[in-house]
Amino acid sequence: MFLQRTIRKRVSIDGIGLHTGAPTQLSFAPAPENTGIYFVRADLPGRPAIAAKAEYVQATTLATSLGGEYFSVSTVEHCLSALAAFRIDNLFIELDGPEIPIGDGSAKVFLDALMQAGMTEQNEPRKYAYIDQNIYYGDGEKYAYVLPYNGLRVTCTIEFAHPKIGHQTLDIDINEHSFSREISRARTFGFLKDVEALRAKGLAKGGSLDNAIVLDTNEILNPDGLRYPNEFVRHKVLDALGDLVTLGMPMMGHLVLYKAGHDVMNRLVRKILESPESYRHIELGSDLPEPELDRSYLWAFS
Repeated sequence: MFLQRTIRKRVSIDGIGLHTGAPTQLSFAPAPENTGIYFVRADLPGRPAIAAKAEYVQATTLATSLGGEYFSVSTVEHCLSALAAFRIDNLFIELDGPEIPIGDGSAKVFLDALMQAGMTEQNEPRKYAYIDQNIYYGDGEKYAYVLPYNGLRVTCTIEFAHPKIGHQTLDIDINEHSFSREISRARTFGFLKDVEALRAKGLAKGGSLDNAIVLDTNEILNPDGLRYPNEFVRHKVLDALGDLVTLGMPMMGHLVLYKAGHDVMNRLVRKILESPESYRHIELGSDLPEPELDRSYLWAFS
């Protein structure tokens, strides 16, 4: 039987906020069984908290932000992706401001912190949302869907009209090892023209070549280049794993993405939650059901 997990000890990360450019700190703290993942604004009176759930997603432009009535937490996806891969079910994520530290633009800083804290199993079983039927959400030419699968698999395709990106596809089974090796170090990326526009609005003050891949019309501006030849699509997988945490429970299924960003992922997660007939709760340890696979959706990747 797979048991729920939290971390062994408290650990902190210092950094800067992507948009404010101001110093910020995040702390991971253990949480009891059946708590879930909560962001805690330790800088505000009463230390208000918000669950990492789709119903609290407030914005999906450029990043995923969670919001309550009086406070918000922005750019949560990089942090949450590491929790998904390492099967962390219960955690308090304490912040001294509205932004998650951007780190180097990947999930590496959060992965390193989890490894430093160590992980421990708890006394309650881990319950998965096991996908039984295909669930699809599309928005024009962008779409995302999930298929039955005995594990967690992601097939992601992106297309950008830039000579250094173009068409990229990655198909990967997600576990601690594959995430650590293949996904965790993939950085966020943006285009110089968009960065300049954001800064004119007082945003992206903390963005730099130290925490993002930046491209001009034809080239990558980072002196050290890319960490992987297809780092762009790997980062999109990282983002999607973070957004999937807002389902509020671990998922077993095959996630297929085509040009899908945070907005499409949020819509898909909400649709899963609105389709209880399409999944069931299972505990690993007994024989897994054999899914009746309908691969007709995969025409776009054949």
